[in-house]
Amino acid sequence: MKKTLAIGSVNMILWAANTKGLDTSNILKSLRISPQSLQNPDERIEIAKVQTIWKAIVEKLGDRSLPLQMGEIISPISVGILAYVMMHAPNLGKSIEKLCQYQDIVCNAVETTFIQKEKLSVIDLRVNAEDMIYPEFALESEMSVYASAFRALTLSEFKLSEVHFEHSPTSDLAIYQRIFQCPVFFESGKNWMVFESSQLEKPILNANASLFPVFEQHAQDLLAPLQPKVLFSDVVKTEIVKCLVGQEPSLNHIAMTLGVGIRNIQKKLKEEGKSFQQLLDEARKELAIKHLKQPYSSTTDIAYLLGYSEPSVFYRSFKKWTGQTPSAFRA
Repeated sequence: MKKTLAIGSVNMILWAANTKGLDTSNILKSLRISPQSLQNPDERIEIAKVQTIWKAIVEKLGDRSLPLQMGEIISPISVGILAYVMMHAPNLGKSIEKLCQYQDIVCNAVETTFIQKEKLSVIDLRVNAEDMIYPEFALESEMSVYASAFRALTLSEFKLSEVHFEHSPTSDLAIYQRIFQCPVFFESGKNWMVFESSQLEKPILNANASLFPVFEQHAQDLLAPLQPKVLFSDVVKTEIVKCLVGQEPSLNHIAMTLGVGIRNIQKKLKEEGKSFQQLLDEARKELAIKHLKQPYSSTTDIAYLLGYSEPSVFYRSFKKWTGQTPSAFRA
């Protein structure tokens, strides 16, 4: 599944560029992004195109600090349904928890994790899109918006202790200091926003407890299509791997483990173009290759571990899968 950015966030980037006096129409035209698509709240744009938009904007402006300034330029409420969920959470801790839970609604190319400890808590951002070749644009803009949002939600009482970036500085250090108001570290191998955990109990200004579940349900509905579909065959295969410990799991055993009837399993697998025997062979092959790459177990041990009654049966199966005997593969 390709990683994308919600059209609302794309419009925020374009609007920020416009406030700096830049006409972005030619940039959009070159990427074949129509004005109509920018008006569709359900539209999403591939991260590769968003990266091109960012690069073109900062080059035309001659200002690499625009991503950093996003938190100053835009209103936190502009983030859409995610902002409304955060605004009606009971406290800052719950608001940050929901940010991480539903962040994919805005951008699913950056994984955001909340690490809560007794004294210090961390918001950890990790890029998970291969086509994000300029991660600094996304990371700096997201952290800037988050810092601004947390201050707005707590009437400017929120304070960061440290900010870390994997990349080197892209702008004057004074701008980083102005935005984050704390020590900022670069090339630190992580993208972190660090703050005192005591701030998590700060109440959210004007939060409405009755509106919170309404907006959260909407967020769940928007998030569902963005999450990868879990195939039933993958569920069965995972269960086979769990049971492949010195014996061959039967279809009946897997059916009992999953609480699904045998015929129902066969029907669902057939719909996905799979069979139980095919999944068993795939699981055995993958585990065999994994074990053979380690020097600790003999091929005989691996054969019995994978549920084969005789090593010779394992040898024949492995050669059928790979064209090599287990010994030759290991060598």
